[in-house]
Amino acid sequence: MYFERGGRGCHPGMRHAMRGGWGHHGRHWGGRGGRGEGRSRRMFDGGELRLVLLKLIADEPRHGYDLIRQIEELTGGAYAPSPGVVYPTITLLDDMGFIAQQQSEGAKKAFAITEAGTAELDANAEQVAALMARLTALGEERQKTDSTSVRRAMGNLREVLVNRLSAGDVDEATLHEVVALIDEAAQKIERL
Repeated sequence: MYFERGGRGCHPGMRHAMRGGWGHHGRHWGGRGGRGEGRSRRMFDGGELRLVLLKLIADEPRHGYDLIRQIEELTGGAYAPSPGVVYPTITLLDDMGFIAQQQSEGAKKAFAITEAGTAELDANAEQVAALMARLTALGEERQKTDSTSVRRAMGNLREVLVNRLSAGDVDEATLHEVVALIDEAAQKIERL
């Protein structure tokens, strides 16, 4: 909408966020880290977290912890922003007039989007869509990875069984022990 990176006319808190304050955090995703190519990239740069939180609040009024949980859910548990980044960003959004506190039960402060917040989202609709797609893609990738791990473990079990049982030196007691271990694992998994 209206900020140049670090330029005049920025809300003082926004200048802080642009310098690596509230919009940044220590968690990374992608790459391997280190120098040059393959270097990790922060999950959110600059005001990206601000836009993600604003979008989630626009979807429904939320409090800080709920925002953290929602991002973690979108990413399949692969990423959850720290409270030390989320709560100052909520304060910034409130100071900017993009969200307003609602009446809520208990100690948690729930926030809803304002007209100015809706205008901010509209002005950045393409970026917001890309950010939400990035979070969703991370969750989908995490789900693939998790199911890949299960398939890998099942393949390992199959290989061990084939190798061990085809050796020809397996007595009946060992065979019963193998069957009991497999049955026990199946029961434990079923109870999860």
